[in-house]
Amino acid sequence: MKLDEIISLRQETTPLSVEDRLKWAADHFPGKIIFASALGAEDQVITDLIARLKLAIPVVTLDTGRLFNETYTLIQKTEARYGFRFRIQFPDRQAVESMVAEHGINLFRENIENRKLCCKIRKIEPLRRALSGFTGWICGLRRDQSVTRSDVNTVDWDEANQMLKINPLFDWSESQVWEYIARHDVPYNELHDRGYPSIGCASCTRAIKRTEDVRAGRWWWEQPEQKECGLHWVDGKPVRSKTAGNS
Repeated sequence: MKLDEIISLRQETTPLSVEDRLKWAADHFPGKIIFASALGAEDQVITDLIARLKLAIPVVTLDTGRLFNETYTLIQKTEARYGFRFRIQFPDRQAVESMVAEHGINLFRENIENRKLCCKIRKIEPLRRALSGFTGWICGLRRDQSVTRSDVNTVDWDEANQMLKINPLFDWSESQVWEYIARHDVPYNELHDRGYPSIGCASCTRAIKRTEDVRAGRWWWEQPEQKECGLHWVDGKPVRSKTAGNS
């Protein structure tokens, strides 16, 4: 899709409410849009909205094999609350076994190349399989989540998967997310109450201090501008802010 077409879609969707952005996605791409939930607070808001609005949008999530027990509990609670089953995607068994045999069980701590390899096998490739056959995918990115996400728009082009990415909460603040969760009693990961604002694999996520950036607990041994697993790209580039060197 050409950049001017993407810009036109952004102009059409940016003034809309979050509810109307989701309705727009479902109406414009019937049967061709999917929501990829990472089970974070933002994603739970979107799941609640999809259920509340009765939108025909399937919800997929990735099981990397190294998630927190609390995350599995949240999957169960969410399914019970909304009466649906997640489409759960797992990494390829042979790819994981080969990676671990060659690099070790905790390869991601050794260098960034190994960490990206682990993310590729456990997250990127399963997501690619989940997105196959769809025109676009919805996710819970917000601009103020981190320095790597300040250029996110309502609609972006996912170069890696050659499809649209729709970010209905792109302009929401963290307080808006939690106000919605409290108002609608949305289930969320218990780890959020223990200092985990961003939750991924148990081996790569830690609690943070109040003075730290919200993404400081993800891959904390790396530099902030490196803290993306490769799932999120904008217009063919890793999502970066201008302060992080992206023009």
